[in-house]
Amino acid sequence: MNAASDLLASRTDFYRVFADVDGEDLAWWTKARDYAQWARPFINDAWEAAEYNISAVEEAARRGLVREGIDIAGEAPMSIRATRLIELELARVDASTATAVIVQAGLAMQSISLCGSEEQKAKYLAPMSRMEIRGAFALTEPNHGSDSVALETTARREGDEWVINGEKKWIGHGSVGHIAIVWARMDNGEVGGFIVDQDAEGYHAETITGKASLRGIPQAHITLNDVRVPDSRRLPGANSFRDTARILGGTRLGVAWSALGIAIDCYEKALKYASEREQFGRPLVKNQIIQQRLADMLMDLTAMALYCKRLLELEESGELNEKQAALAKVHNTRAARRVAANARDMFGGVGILLENDVIRHFADIEALHTYEGTDTIQSLIVGKTITGVSAYR
Repeated sequence: MNAASDLLASRTDFYRVFADVDGEDLAWWTKARDYAQWARPFINDAWEAAEYNISAVEEAARRGLVREGIDIAGEAPMSIRATRLIELELARVDASTATAVIVQAGLAMQSISLCGSEEQKAKYLAPMSRMEIRGAFALTEPNHGSDSVALETTARREGDEWVINGEKKWIGHGSVGHIAIVWARMDNGEVGGFIVDQDAEGYHAETITGKASLRGIPQAHITLNDVRVPDSRRLPGANSFRDTARILGGTRLGVAWSALGIAIDCYEKALKYASEREQFGRPLVKNQIIQQRLADMLMDLTAMALYCKRLLELEESGELNEKQAALAKVHNTRAARRVAANARDMFGGVGILLENDVIRHFADIEALHTYEGTDTIQSLIVGKTITGVSAYR
C-alpha cells in the first residue's frame, strides 16, 4: 500500500498535514487516487462536449467510492476522514465527477440516511451506492437560491398522497436520474422531503445548457405540476428546514475539501510546467517572479489544508457547527480561485488548452465558489456570529 507521502508530495503537503493518514483511511485514499488515474483520460473530452460520463461515475461506485461514509450492509466501513479524502482526490482530477458523487451520496443518499424510514433506507441506499439508482436533491428554486428557506414549492396532503407543485433549478442529476429528493412546504407551513420518481406524471426536467463551469455534470430546471407522491415516499424525519440544513452542512464541508483538491492539482501542474518550460535560455523556475508565485500558491494551499484538517478534527469529535463550516467554505474556494488563476497565468498561452487541465479547474472553481451557499451568504453567516447582528434577515 502507498504511504500518505506518495499521495501528496512534500512540496505540496509542506507542513505534513496529512502525513499521519494510515490504515483503512489510507486504503480508501489510495482507492480514490487509483480511480482518478483511471478516469483522467476521459475527463476533458466529456467536459468539452458538456456530456455526462455516467459510465465513469458508475466505475467510481463499483470501487466503493459513492458512499459518503454511509453504512451499507456487506460493504467495508468508511470513516469521516476517508470520506473527506475521497472528496479531495475526486476533485483533484475533476470537479464534475466530485460534484456527481456529492449530489448522489452527500445529498440524495444522506437525505434518505438521515431522514428516511428504515424501509426507505433498505430500498434505496445500497442500489444508490452502486449507482443503479441515480438520485437528485431538489431544493434550489428559480427565485430562491441563497434564501432557500423561503422555498415556494408546495406539497398538499390528499388522503394517502401528497400533491407537489413548483419549480426547482440547478439540480444535479435532475434530468438524468431515477429519483429526486424534492423539498416542499407542507400544509403546516414546515418543509418536508419527498422521494419523487423522475418519470412520474407531472415531473418535467430540462437540462440547463450554456454552462461554462462544471460542464461534465448535467443540472436541470425542474417543473412539478400536480405530481402525486404516496405518503410512503415522504421522508418521516424531514419535518422542518432544520432537517434540510443538517444535510447541507455536510456537503458544505465537502466543497472545502474539493476546493483543496482542485488547488493541489493546479499547483502541482504549474510547478511541473515551470520546471520543464524554458524561456530566454533557462527554465521558468529560475525566475524570481515564478518562485514568488509558487510560494504564494503554496501559502494558500497550506492554509487550505490546515482548515480542512481542523474541520476534520471537529467533525470527528462531533463539535463542528455550521458557522465553522461556512468560514472554511469561503476561505478555501477563495484560495482555490487564486491558486487556479496563478497556475493558468504561469502556463502562458497553453494555459487555455484543456489538455493541461488548469483552465478546466479555473472554470470549475467558479461553481464551487457559488454552490452550497454563495461566498456572500457564507461570509454573512460568519459576520452574524462575530457581531450578533444579522445582515440578511
